[in-house]
Amino acid sequence: MSDFKGYTGKSLEFLKKNNINVGDFVKISSDITYSGIIMPRYEHSDDKHLALKLKSGYNIGLELEKIEKIEKIQSKEKKSEAKENFEKDPSLPKILLLSTGGTIASKVDYRTGAVTPVLTAEELNSSVPELAEIANVDAEVLFSEYSENITPDHWLKIAEKLDKHSKSDYSGIIIAHGTDTMHYTSSFLSFALSGYPIPIALVGSQRSSDRASSDAALNLIGAVRFLLECNTNGVFVVMHQDENDEAIACHFGTRVRKNHTSKRGAFQTVGGDPAFIVVNDTVYRNNTKEFFKEKTYQPKINLKTNVALVKYHPGYDPELFEKILDMNYQVIIFEGTGLGHVGKTMYDKIQKAHEMGIFLGMTSQCIDGRVRMTVYESGRDLMNLGIIPLEDMIPEVALVKAMWAAGNYDNKEIKKVMLQEIASELSN
Repeated sequence: MSDFKGYTGKSLEFLKKNNINVGDFVKISSDITYSGIIMPRYEHSDDKHLALKLKSGYNIGLELEKIEKIEKIQSKEKKSEAKENFEKDPSLPKILLLSTGGTIASKVDYRTGAVTPVLTAEELNSSVPELAEIANVDAEVLFSEYSENITPDHWLKIAEKLDKHSKSDYSGIIIAHGTDTMHYTSSFLSFALSGYPIPIALVGSQRSSDRASSDAALNLIGAVRFLLECNTNGVFVVMHQDENDEAIACHFGTRVRKNHTSKRGAFQTVGGDPAFIVVNDTVYRNNTKEFFKEKTYQPKINLKTNVALVKYHPGYDPELFEKILDMNYQVIIFEGTGLGHVGKTMYDKIQKAHEMGIFLGMTSQCIDGRVRMTVYESGRDLMNLGIIPLEDMIPEVALVKAMWAAGNYDNKEIKKVMLQEIASELSN
């Protein structure tokens, strides 16, 4: 790394003048006195600020013009970190951790303050030493992507990798994943790998491991305990239950949403309770629902992305829907209002879509409750136009299931598959 990565113009001149490099521990006198590590800056940052990582783990920006004095306390260490030696206990069960990105399987580089991915079992056990006491964890990086950059092609790569381990001696598998789109990935894996013989846990972190309030280690430890003691199979999302550290919630992979942008307990099971709760190192079953309808492992690892999710709203322009029809989409999932409605201005276009042989499914914008299109006349009209109610399937889950169904079944079978519960995607 450059000694001045991301710094240009005035900020670069300031650092050079004061003999300060990225990674140095400094004391800065400004409106108050700050101590911390000079951080690298983003590529498009201005030249009027310094980035400083405080001991709390938070990063702040300091305006150059307000800095009265900067003093180097300690230079960054040039030497590489010594590799910690540890021996695996052959009596412990084995867990595989596949990293796809995010901060859950990461560590802090205290030379620069940057968060870097954990790449080896040695680094993982060094970062979360409690793991070595309960399991032998093998770590492997599939790819490193922010979750907003995860695509259906990534889902396929994860599923194909998991399929190769379906007959392994691992007790369970962790997918380390960014939180923003984790429930999309968990949904696809639930359908594609229905009946997988061992449990799979997708684990993320709402707050990075360089922050005192980080949930990374606790989520990871909870996930390992869950995999070892749940005595079931299936795909689950394992995260903090709430803001406290007492409980970790294990959600069905097809019944979970991220319902808060930043809280540690951001993920919630929609329409019910989490499948399991981990409290004080003990795993409790929290939901009596059957996890997998498929009793045997029959992977179907294909998908098609010519599937649309249409969120209806007042003022929705039917011509936008016409554009979707022109693009030869195979399935359209509506996120309708209330019990499953869209405005009558859409009726002609919907009838056209039905006549084109497109599968039309209805979900609700409401967070909880079921689609019931027989209650009002408008709902009955939409059913007569060919829209199929999808009970209480979460819209995002319905979208992913439709992609999976389109990739594995012919057009005549899609309706049957969409109405068939495969991986706990319905609450009852």
